[in-house]
Amino acid sequence: MKINLKDLNDKIENQDYIQDLETVKYADISKSKSKIKPYAKKMVKEVVAAFKHDSLVQTQLAVTGQRPVTFALETNIINLPYANYKKVANFFEEGQEYGLNVYFETRSEYVNVSHFRIDQLATEEEIEQDSDAVVDKLVDAIVEKIKVVREYKKPEKKTESKAKTTKTTTKKKTTTKKKATTKKK
Repeated sequence: MKINLKDLNDKIENQDYIQDLETVKYADISKSKSKIKPYAKKMVKEVVAAFKHDSLVQTQLAVTGQRPVTFALETNIINLPYANYKKVANFFEEGQEYGLNVYFETRSEYVNVSHFRIDQLATEEEIEQDSDAVVDKLVDAIVEKIKVVREYKKPEKKTESKAKTTKTTTKKKTTTKKKATTKKK
């Protein structure tokens, strides 16, 4: 599917795309690939269906628990989330058509400082030709990001303490006088 910039922006702005959100608990998926796979399969299936209907798609899997994280697949012409669709015009020209790719997004305050990560998962051709391989790739990506989220340590906030300990040290200044020497002629 190819799309021009105006149509892309209009569809995203008007939310004229397939949307799906599934919520699960960490306990439901644990770290098991076999428990994650049915969710990944459903997400990829929705993307394939969207391509067949010449539609954009945003399908999400929200994982709730101690460190919540939301995974999403979006079709777009660039690796920017739909939330930032107005910035797409900075990278593309009006009047031309562009192919869509499938992007894998991770949102969590435990993923990195920006709380967001986006990676290209597949091209339209890859997902249509071998969706099972893309499902496996998605499962691996979800497992990897869950590990990142679980192991993430927030950076410590840099705060200067107002009660600084100051030591006063006095240095003795030593001065030496040079003797003036005059040469006798």
